[in-house]
Amino acid sequence: MSFAGTYELEKHENFEAFMKAIGVPDELIQKGKDIKSVTEIKQDGNHLVVTVTTGPKVLHNEFTLGEETELETLTDEKIRSTVNLKDGKLVVKLKGVTSVTEISGDTLTNVMTFKDLVYHRVSKRVA
Repeated sequence: MSFAGTYELEKHENFEAFMKAIGVPDELIQKGKDIKSVTEIKQDGNHLVVTVTTGPKVLHNEFTLGEETELETLTDEKIRSTVNLKDGKLVVKLKGVTSVTEISGDTLTNVMTFKDLVYHRVSKRVA
C-alpha cells in the first residue's frame, strides 16, 4: 500500500484540547489552529519520509517500517520508536500518544490518542 503523495488538511477535530494536553504552548496552539497544514509523504518500499508543514513549523521524520528510529514529536522532542504497518495503517506510539494513519482513495486520515483525548485529522490529496 502506498501512502506517497501531498495532502492538505481539510478538517480537524479536538485540536486545541489535544495539543494543550500533550504540552504544546498556548501561543503555538493559537497560531496553528487555523493554518492549513500540508503533509508530504515519499515512499520507497518500506522506507518513508514524512514532512508536515504548518505555517513556519516543519516536522520531518524519516523511517523504515518495523525498524526503531528517532522521531520528532509535535512538542519538538526526539524519541526512539518504531512505526509499524498494521492492517494497512501506519501505527506508532510516541510518549503516551498513539498515532494511526490510513489512506482511503485521496483521503489521508490521522487519529492521535493521548489518555482519553482523541485528535482527528482529515487531509485530501493535492498532488
